[in-house]
Amino acid sequence: MELSIGEMALIAVAIVVLFGPDKLPQIARDLGAGVRKMRGAVEDIKTEIMKETDNPVSEIKREIEKVKDAAKDFNPMKNIEKDILNEPSASPEPAKPKPADDENHEGPVSR
Repeated sequence: MELSIGEMALIAVAIVVLFGPDKLPQIARDLGAGVRKMRGAVEDIKTEIMKETDNPVSEIKREIEKVKDAAKDFNPMKNIEKDILNEPSASPEPAKPKPADDENHEGPVSR
C-alpha cells in the first residue's frame, strides 16, 4: 500500500486534530515501540520456522549419506562371482539332448 504525500499530510492533520500537538511525541514513541515489538515477533517466528524446517531436512540429508555409504560397500556381482566359482563344473544330471539330435523324440502328436 503506497501513500502519496497528500494522503500522508491528511493523516498527519487528522492525528493533530484528534489528539492535539501535546500528545504527538508520546504517540510517536508508542507507535515506534509497537513497530519494534512487531518486527521482533516476526523475526522470532521466522527463526522458529527455520529451525523446524531445517531439522527434518538435515535428518533426511544424514539418512541419504548413510544410504550412500552403505551402497558404496554393496557389490551384487561379488555374490554372483562366488556362486559361479563355487559351483561344480560337472552337474549331477546329464544334459538332455536337443529334439533334433534325439532319435527317440516323437514330436507333437495330432489327434
